[in-house]
Amino acid sequence: MRENNGDRTPFIRTARRHGEYTDSMNIYEYDRAAAAAYARKWAYGRNPAYYDFNDIGGDCTNFASQCVYAGCGVMNYTPVFGWFYISTNNRTPSWTGVEFLYKFLTGNEGVGPFAEIIDPLDAQVGDIIQLGDRAGKFFHSPVVVDAPRGGARRLSQILIAAHTYDALDKPISSYNAYKLRALHIKGYRK
Repeated sequence: MRENNGDRTPFIRTARRHGEYTDSMNIYEYDRAAAAAYARKWAYGRNPAYYDFNDIGGDCTNFASQCVYAGCGVMNYTPVFGWFYISTNNRTPSWTGVEFLYKFLTGNEGVGPFAEIIDPLDAQVGDIIQLGDRAGKFFHSPVVVDAPRGGARRLSQILIAAHTYDALDKPISSYNAYKLRALHIKGYRK
């Protein structure tokens, strides 16, 4: 990662908002290595700075959000519809909810990380691959920690880390999911 006076260097000068360019927010490169390093460090443990939601619905999306935050260092403090964690009772639904995280990342035009849906075989380190059932309900948010450069030929080549059912270097193909939804983190704004 290129550094500039202790700040990550923007790779695009301006952000687009509602069809117009604005100089108020720069877009920065997501640090995929930092996201993966965090995932590897905490895959089988719990960072004491965050609550463990295992006993109240699962910790997978909380863990995925922590990993994404490790790769960008910016939260979006917009009440209700942003993406932040201050405490167990002061956080947005997108920090811990599978569908809420998807909606935030794919719809975010403000501060914080943003993503697009891609083919799971094209997932990169630091991306999130959400698992869904036959009814179309997505229920799990593992983080990619290893994937072939240029795209995978088989899902078994994409390795993830996850909480709830703690895992590290587990092939995404080993999950019994009917649908996969890959969220490619394109960058972040601040």
